[in-house]
Amino acid sequence: MDTALVLGREYHPRVIDPRLELLLRTAGAVVIEGPRACGKTMTGLHHAESFVQLDDPRARTFMVTDPGVLLQGANPRLLDEWQLAPELWNLVRRAVDSTPDPGQFLLTGSSIPADDATRHTGAGRFLRLRQRTMTWFERGASSATVSLADLVAGEGVTPSMTTSSYADVLKNLMASGFPALVPLTLDQQQLLLDGYLDEVARVDLPRLGETRQQPHTLRRLLASVGRMTASELRYATLAADTGTIAPGIRPETIASYVSLLERLFVLELVPAFATGLRSRAKLRTSPKVHLADPALAAVALGADTETLGADPETAGFLFESAVVHDLAVMTEALGGRIHHYRDSNGHEIDAILTLPGGRWAAVEIKLGGGQIDSGAASLRNAVQQIAASQPPAFMAVITGTGYTARLADGIVTFPLSSLCP
Repeated sequence: MDTALVLGREYHPRVIDPRLELLLRTAGAVVIEGPRACGKTMTGLHHAESFVQLDDPRARTFMVTDPGVLLQGANPRLLDEWQLAPELWNLVRRAVDSTPDPGQFLLTGSSIPADDATRHTGAGRFLRLRQRTMTWFERGASSATVSLADLVAGEGVTPSMTTSSYADVLKNLMASGFPALVPLTLDQQQLLLDGYLDEVARVDLPRLGETRQQPHTLRRLLASVGRMTASELRYATLAADTGTIAPGIRPETIASYVSLLERLFVLELVPAFATGLRSRAKLRTSPKVHLADPALAAVALGADTETLGADPETAGFLFESAVVHDLAVMTEALGGRIHHYRDSNGHEIDAILTLPGGRWAAVEIKLGGGQIDSGAASLRNAVQQIAASQPPAFMAVITGTGYTARLADGIVTFPLSSLCP
């Protein structure tokens, strides 16, 4: 469908497009999930032949009088913001059951309905795809000289001294991947991202579940989550931080709010990698915390390019979040998943990509180009602890200000500003 005719805006291709086309050729219905304003409606319209927006009052009227009308139209038919009418789930399921044709429906949603019981019958009928905010590549901040798919296929990199300055990296960290914000100035983006967090605290969280805390307390929680970016989830730490303005708030309460933030896709928990070990070290199992967009985390912290420039440690965590975000988008487009690794002996891997066929890859993330050698040594030692059925498809050190090269033992290094699918 031509989004310029429907919404007055040209569609900007997304990394997930080929994956979505595959899913539509496979299942009767595909659900695109992700944070509000990440581009789900535009992507859905681009791949649909007809649509209905369920926040339209006319659609709500038909939900009461004749809900089947909402399913009528050329396939794939887009049901936008389907979570506003979760009862449609079973109607779609029955429609899919009545014919074997794939690609009948596209459902987009920016939250998971509280009543999950009606959604368990989607097995074999529905496939899910997570859409995130735009990667550096999608918003034009990448030279696109290093392909993740090529690395997975065993191809190397073309050496290059071209890199980004620290100032450019900070600017890209502060720049938002929410599509509507990309053309705006950084100051304008920060204002709107701050408003986005306000809406999450004031409207979205209370709408999705019972929250007894005031919006300013929930904003403090979001700031605490921002401080935990790219670190292992610790409910007690979040409770202690939030407790400075909400005395007595318990870790159990924080856990319930984190669950709501996950359902809103505002927060993403990257799971730990589980595998056999040659040593007696125990695997750490806590997930790592990331907000939906690295720029959103920066705003939650009240940071800007100047304060980040003076705080390389915080900038490093935000950069790790940016790399994990982009790797997650591109890895899932290949049918894979992203994890992190840490054991009790102190070995860590910032990102492990698991791919079809038992393939996997290991990535260390370093903000500065001067950390390449230490990052490669750390990565090499950590990978040796993993007893996998096959060696990694590739090992890489991804940097902010580094160069592109092949290092010893087959490890490659390149800046995030060169990564593409």
